[in-house]
Amino acid sequence: MSTDIIPMNEYVSSQPEVSGRPEWVKALILMTCVQVAATLSTLALTALAPEVAASLGIGAHWIGYQISLIYFAGVFASAVAGSVVETFHAERVVVFEMGAFAVGLLLLASAQPVLMVLGSALFGICYGLNNPASSEILNRTARGGRHSLIFSIKQTGVPLGAVLASVTLPSLAVLFHGAQDGWRLALVAAALVPLSLMVWSWTRFSFAPVRRGAGRGNPFRRAAQDQAELYRNDRLRTLAVLGGLYSALQLVATAFTVVMLVEHGWSLVAAGAVAAGLQLAGAVGRISWGVAADRLGGFRTLGVIGVLAGAIMFSLGWIAVMPGWAQAVLLVALGSVATGWNGVFLAAAARTAPEGKVGANTGALLVYTFIGVIIGPSVFALVYNVVGTYEQCFMLFSAIGLVGAVLSFRQAARGRIEK
Repeated sequence: MSTDIIPMNEYVSSQPEVSGRPEWVKALILMTCVQVAATLSTLALTALAPEVAASLGIGAHWIGYQISLIYFAGVFASAVAGSVVETFHAERVVVFEMGAFAVGLLLLASAQPVLMVLGSALFGICYGLNNPASSEILNRTARGGRHSLIFSIKQTGVPLGAVLASVTLPSLAVLFHGAQDGWRLALVAAALVPLSLMVWSWTRFSFAPVRRGAGRGNPFRRAAQDQAELYRNDRLRTLAVLGGLYSALQLVATAFTVVMLVEHGWSLVAAGAVAAGLQLAGAVGRISWGVAADRLGGFRTLGVIGVLAGAIMFSLGWIAVMPGWAQAVLLVALGSVATGWNGVFLAAAARTAPEGKVGANTGALLVYTFIGVIIGPSVFALVYNVVGTYEQCFMLFSAIGLVGAVLSFRQAARGRIEK
């Protein structure tokens, strides 16, 4: 780590605290809140899609294009994240992204299509920078073999942010229904969350001077160099493939649960409750897998996750003959593994990074995670058009988890696991 990085006032110090909470707890609280705000912002329009579509006179299915735009922008932001974090430092990036998320929500609230597209692209840029910056900060404070647990707790901000968006924003839209386009006021209210965190983090961080030469010229050339370094490292290559495979698996599990249950006779409300249970199980699973990874090692834990996710998805081939309670239990169990891998993955990325390049390494790896998010659901939809049933699609996609397990256990067998 470069010596010219000035630590945060309260979140990073060169020595452990003598009394009070450990320093990593303070960093973790802030980074988890930042993750909640990032997810809340990114999914805000999704939570309000019917209201927004009716107001703008478009089909609700257009929300799919907005999500694709966000993740497409995230690919490029992740690719250059190493140069950005190294030049401006992680603390400054976190403050910027919180302010940018607030601006993006206000752009969505404008109800002007061009501005809404710009706001969505801004979300993707910020989301692509978020994990590299937060990983840099958390990696400095993680001690006592708790890397995987710390990163996994931070990643619970994803389902928590999703639940917050799904519950509060529609309620706010109804509350403001007396006003014209209540959904716009709901988005303005949501902007207060990242805006507050921007102010909070600004008061807690100390900022090092910008390292103007750190980016070494063209950021895209630097991104190409980061990718070349990734491909030269066997562990990083494995993590890149795992990120693409497991992110595709996660999006398939979360995106098609409701439609599959409705196809098998569930009401929309009941199917939605199961989907919410899947998300909450993912939050619990992230913490549990983080604890396991600190004991078993990251790659071995990722292998176990792949085996379980593959086995559960394969068993969904017989969901049509299962009682309703068994269907719900199986899908909630799938959520605990298929959406619980992220923290272990990010901790492994930080632990395998070259000295001083946690942000760059995380950004380079997350390129493949974003690609998996973009490609996975689309390929699933194409397969569905061929085979005709969700059960068979899930059975075929179970191979993704099993392939990930083989790659993980192979890497573990080589004795190159972070402990």
